Amino acid sequence: MADKVVECVPNFSEGRRMDAVEAIAAAIRDTPGCSLLDVDPGASTNRTVYTFVGQPVAVVKGALNAAKVAFKLIDMSKHKGEHPRLGALDVCPFVPVANTTMAECVRLSRDFARELAAELGVPVFLYECSQEAEHRKTLSQIRAGEYEGLETKLAKPEWKPDFGPAEFVPSWGATVAGGRSFLIAYNVNLLATKQQAHRIALLVREKGRDQPGRLKAVKALGWYLEEKDLAQISMNLCDFEVTPLHVAFEECSKHAQELNLAVVGSEVVGLLPLRALLMVAEHYIAKENLFILHERQKVRLAVERLGLSSLAEFKPEEKIIEGLPWL
Repeated sequence: MADKVVECVPNFSEGRRMDAVEAIAAAIRDTPGCSLLDVDPGASTNRTVYTFVGQPVAVVKGALNAAKVAFKLIDMSKHKGEHPRLGALDVCPFVPVANTTMAECVRLSRDFARELAAELGVPVFLYECSQEAEHRKTLSQIRAGEYEGLETKLAKPEWKPDFGPAEFVPSWGATVAGGRSFLIAYNVNLLATKQQAHRIALLVREKGRDQPGRLKAVKALGWYLEEKDLAQISMNLCDFEVTPLHVAFEECSKHAQELNLAVVGSEVVGLLPLRALLMVAEHYIAKENLFILHERQKVRLAVERLGLSSLAEFKPEEKIIEGLPWL
């Protein structure tokens, strides 16, 4: 019987102290049965996204090991960054990849939340497929008010954590965990201000400000990266079959052009399926009447048209899930 493979993508609120970033990475890497695939730190966001895979029990252990290291190294009372956040381990999703189900990932997320709360004494909220209450199902609902509003939030009965104490832990904050479907974290780069980027984000994301946005299954916000001297429309493509990469890129580019703003490429944070890039390639092959047969060249076309190497080299062998030696 083929091995079960689960992906875990913990987001930790530390992206500036590389010793701390590496210590958390080492905790995952050293967990038997876990393969660390990607580490993506950001200085302006002060956040690092880790991507690792493994068999179900191993993945829970790897996430717990990383959290225990972070508990010693991150102090949320001193944290500042562009990205919204609730805690030191801000969010920890479990994603079915191979020979497993969403139901199993829901169970894993509950096991993780229970053990994290018990071992560290911190509040943990469930979200997405692991949460039944509609008022606290999405990450944006739970994270509203962010870390600064958490103490007040925890005092309200409707915001009692799913696991752990309804008490404010200043150094940690709170953690959100759950089973969710695969998503692509995708950012479009602009020579613009944070406010201009966020204006476009409100226009394109499914949940707009006063009316629905243009792109289904897309969450977005705008921020500024000091270290890169540019702004980004930061998006979660929750279903790339509904809104593919090229559709998100071109919609953002259209609104940027209307505001006389320059688009300077884009980036994928973490990993993505091969099919997501092939969909981009097929779009531009048809649009430009190109003749390309080889899959490798199609991937290159997608990378070039989206400008995926604009901030750092896009290496297909490290970014495409299907090509990675997981276990």
